[in-house]
Amino acid sequence: MNNNKGIKPSFTMALLPIALTLLLLAIQLFVFNDFTPHIPLAIGIGITAILARFRGYKWHDIEAGVFNALRIALPSIAILITVGMIVAIWIASGTVPVLIYYGLRLLSPELFLASGMLLCAIVSVSLGTSWGTVSTIGLALVGIGAGFDIPIYWTAGAVVSGAFFGDKMSPLSDTTNLAPAVTGVNLFDHIKNMVPTTLPSMLISLCIYLFVGFYVIDSKSVDFSTINTITTGLETSFNLSPWLLLPPAIVLFLSLKRMPSLPSLFAGVVAGAVLAVVVQGFSLHEIFQFMQNGFSIHTGVTELDSLLNRGGIQSMAWVITLVMISLGFGGALESTHCLESIIEVILNKTRSFFGLQAAAMGTAVVTNLVAGDPYLSISLPGRMFAPAYIKQGYSKLNLSRAVEEGGTLISPLIPWNAGGAVVITALGLGIADGNIENLLYIPLAFACWISPLIGLFYAATGRFSPKLTDDERKQIDTEETPTQGVEPIQPN
Repeated sequence: MNNNKGIKPSFTMALLPIALTLLLLAIQLFVFNDFTPHIPLAIGIGITAILARFRGYKWHDIEAGVFNALRIALPSIAILITVGMIVAIWIASGTVPVLIYYGLRLLSPELFLASGMLLCAIVSVSLGTSWGTVSTIGLALVGIGAGFDIPIYWTAGAVVSGAFFGDKMSPLSDTTNLAPAVTGVNLFDHIKNMVPTTLPSMLISLCIYLFVGFYVIDSKSVDFSTINTITTGLETSFNLSPWLLLPPAIVLFLSLKRMPSLPSLFAGVVAGAVLAVVVQGFSLHEIFQFMQNGFSIHTGVTELDSLLNRGGIQSMAWVITLVMISLGFGGALESTHCLESIIEVILNKTRSFFGLQAAAMGTAVVTNLVAGDPYLSISLPGRMFAPAYIKQGYSKLNLSRAVEEGGTLISPLIPWNAGGAVVITALGLGIADGNIENLLYIPLAFACWISPLIGLFYAATGRFSPKLTDDERKQIDTEETPTQGVEPIQPN
């Protein structure tokens, strides 16, 4: 936080830089038909700074807020760089090709979407990273889906549903640890309290994907000659063996041993590089080239080449720059107290538990939308709304669940958010190239938006909405938690 002496903005002035930036985004997306949100968000930083200067803020204070947000993002950027390397190396090693090969041989078109969602959920819970799951297992599933002639947006929706379920529920996930940390609740109590919304949403999504697989997708129209062409191309271009599954097995083992995500993923890079040299016969220099610029091959099968020629650090440059700019915009809004002013107005108008839960979740969603960062969307409302829950006599576990659902789960559904950018880039949706129809993955990622709706239903009915316990009251009394001027009301 900054220490400037600028005037705190009114609600209207706090909304103004956000509204102008969203207007620029709308012009870029819908008028220019150009899906590159970087420049509108960068201009948004300038708009925020200019308006703040009129209120007495100094540039170095605004700059400090921007750079502080970037410092917070460095671990995420490190993971993105590692993911870029792991995608290229796991293709070069044959790990992704062997997953596609076995998937096309073993899975059926009818069960593909449901199986893909469950597989991504299991892997994501084990690894604690949705981004890593999307970029590896998700990429393989895109290849399998292409072989079954299933539209890529259906595959992406199933992948996102499963992968971000794991990010929400895994004790190894950074966002799952962040939500209870900023709200002041126990990690495993937080995970337990998310089960009533997460489990039904996953079951509903599973049923939808099964229905689509059996009754919407025409399995009879699947061109098995295309599948044979792809599998033959894989057999010709790579030495395929079950041993090629060793890199993901190593990453999974290290994650289960509670190793942090970054070294676990990098171990997967090293294991993949060894297999690429020993099994596939690539040179060390080629391995370095793949890590930097992505894997490159010409199999003679167009569908296969478009799937496998990807990865590398440079492939993540678009995402990394977007993360940096969007976080900088969020940091500018936070350091000039725009976000704080908006939240305070919302808090002072909230008079019911349902309204409070909806406001907390909605604030996380809007912060995701505006700032483009899932971490800020969890931490900001998590800090600001906590006293209101205490005043209403409700446990802060309700708040930690609300910000997870509005933060973690909505992140991949916003294309210019860090989560959405990873999904679009890693799965090769080609939105920037004009394939706007692939944004249909957003409504088709059912678990990500059904879970928040179930959470709001519980808030309205009072079910699975824990009240403050005696132990929590004693802890709050000793901490002397501030109330931020929120008026107390009786619990529902």
